[in-house]
Amino acid sequence: MKLNDIKDNDGATKARIRVGRGIGSGKGKQAGRGGKGQTARSGVRIKGFEGGQMPLYRRLPKRGFNPPSPLHLNEVNLGRVQAAIDAGKLDAAKPIDVAALVEAGVVTRARDGVKILGKGELKAKAEFEVFRASKSAVEAIEKAGGSVKTLAPPAAPAAG
Repeated sequence: MKLNDIKDNDGATKARIRVGRGIGSGKGKQAGRGGKGQTARSGVRIKGFEGGQMPLYRRLPKRGFNPPSPLHLNEVNLGRVQAAIDAGKLDAAKPIDVAALVEAGVVTRARDGVKILGKGELKAKAEFEVFRASKSAVEAIEKAGGSVKTLAPPAAPAAG
């Protein structure tokens, strides 16, 4: 086999149809676009229009809820905190809060606060002052001899 012998399989490529090139071509005048109006123009199509039938996006039910002012919390695992303590960036003797975590480079900016998650192992005894903490994180911190103070308001009981 030589490079000049290589070719596509039969039917692998289709020739481009040249539209709007006279009545004899069979694709002259309106070039296969039908009559006049919006669909005959370039760039414009009626998206989601189903010919007067109720469109799909209106047939399906609305779902979910987007809170008007959601909290944007930094999520930090205990393993990251322990790594920062081991590297000497965090002082376990002082309370660990958002400002301390930003200064240590564990989080880039404060946002609305910090949530401590329980992945990883904490060996150092440390006091945490954070917005929220998961149950597993609280257990691990208390097991290491530390304490957690949550700044978040307690969750309201569900009505019903």
